[in-house]
Amino acid sequence: MKRNFLPSIYTMMAIAALASCNSSHHPGYPSAGKADFSTYIAVGNSLTGGQGDGGQYLESQQNSYPQILAAQLKTAGGRDFSSAFFNAGQENGTGFLALAGSNPDGTPIIKEVTTDLAIRGQFTLPDGSTINLLTKYTGPLNNYGISNIRLSDINSPSFGNINEFYERLLPENPPANTKPYIDFITDKPFSFFTCWLGNNDVLLYAARGASTPADFPTDKATFSTLYNQVTDRLTAKGAKGVVSTIPDITKTAFLTTVTLQSLLKAVQVTAPQVKDLFVQTGKSVTRAATAEDLFTLNFGSANLLGVPNSAGQPYGLDPANPIENRFVLDKDEIPIIKDFTDSYNNTIRLVAQAKNLALYDAFNVFNDIADADGVTENGVKFSNTFITGNLFGLDGIHLTPRGYALVANGIIRAINQKYSANVPLTDISKFRGIKMLN
Repeated sequence: MKRNFLPSIYTMMAIAALASCNSSHHPGYPSAGKADFSTYIAVGNSLTGGQGDGGQYLESQQNSYPQILAAQLKTAGGRDFSSAFFNAGQENGTGFLALAGSNPDGTPIIKEVTTDLAIRGQFTLPDGSTINLLTKYTGPLNNYGISNIRLSDINSPSFGNINEFYERLLPENPPANTKPYIDFITDKPFSFFTCWLGNNDVLLYAARGASTPADFPTDKATFSTLYNQVTDRLTAKGAKGVVSTIPDITKTAFLTTVTLQSLLKAVQVTAPQVKDLFVQTGKSVTRAATAEDLFTLNFGSANLLGVPNSAGQPYGLDPANPIENRFVLDKDEIPIIKDFTDSYNNTIRLVAQAKNLALYDAFNVFNDIADADGVTENGVKFSNTFITGNLFGLDGIHLTPRGYALVANGIIRAINQKYSANVPLTDISKFRGIKMLN
């Protein structure tokens, strides 16, 4: 006999009563738990601002991890999240790289997009160099990600005159900007934050082959003092948040794509007798390159290898004309980079513990991707392989939209665990991988 299970009037009343309660207390509903997502701000550098493919442009901004994260937080009490988007007609921002196909040998054809830029002029810095001045942004702002910012810049009253990404957010023109970054990000009330500062304190030095003394990693004690200072300010009024560790740049596509083996293979197509390449180390010593040396991605695209100098000595193939230190992170410089990265991450983990903040351990996440045979999420496989790995964009350091979505999900998991929240994950498969030329 078929039985018809119709709810009784009492069951219907119970359901109605449950629905009238705050859904954040129901395990099946999105919930903020012990956090308050009503006003979320993102503090950090280019990885926070959504830079990708060697530049910052509207699409990269729209797919930053804070933008993706904010959309998920909105289901659990978050409100609108604003970034300094470039306007239509200037949507290509600073310009960027795009994949245009491949050469017969399989190497990628990468072109620079230089139309519809958001550049209003130039400014000459005290050292004689120039920066592009980007179109000013004056709207509401929640994303405070500034490309190239180091912790040593957060208190500088002149930083807004020498960094084009910060300058475009300030009301004055150089050299009249005097607002320190640490004051700028804490000017307006907020209830929740993410902080991913510290990358540039070691990355800028490593990305230039450890060749620029001015970029030497920030002193470890100074880093600790400044990191505690910025998180003290962020938590001063009770806001909760997430801090993120620093990835190991030596495992990014920027330093793992161009290898000694790949360079020798390319040379030996026309010069099979070549057995060694020669590099200039950070100690100004010229020697044969080894598999332990890491070549920068931009060296591979510079097409310098084998080009003779005025004396006829081919670049990199003759010890009298070695590959410059700026293109090589040599085996003696790598331990320095790793030592500073480990120290900074130790500081970040201690701060998270001391201030009872959630921690997104980007260092371990990215290392797992690099050391394992890739990591799969939402059916998308991630690796640190250039072009096909889904993680890194065309500059080899910043992330694809899929990579930023992966970070957003990692931060969501950290939030849910720390604050007993129930923020839903985003669907990574909806985001693109590498940028193709339209």
